[in-house]
Amino acid sequence: MKEIKIMRLNENEKKEMGIPDEPRQEGPWGVWECGPSAFPWHYDDTEKAYLYEGRVKVITDAGTVEVQGGDFVIFPAGMDCRWEVMEKVKKVYKFE
Repeated sequence: MKEIKIMRLNENEKKEMGIPDEPRQEGPWGVWECGPSAFPWHYDDTEKAYLYEGRVKVITDAGTVEVQGGDFVIFPAGMDCRWEVMEKVKKVYKFE
């Protein structure tokens, strides 16, 4: 099973990827916000996301990872997980 990848990007890397300076729909990037909650999720396609704020636990068969504001995350296609949103999330995302 593929694993979730979490990275910290510098400003040049964010610019090269076309990540907006604030959470707004721009080019291929969509916007998603969610308050504290918990729900199951399945990724049909690979998702790339940048979190502007918030804190989430993502629970998979391989373990639990915590994602927070400032993280760039790659969720692999075919992954089943459970999201536990602990602090309101604002992110941009795109599927590949």
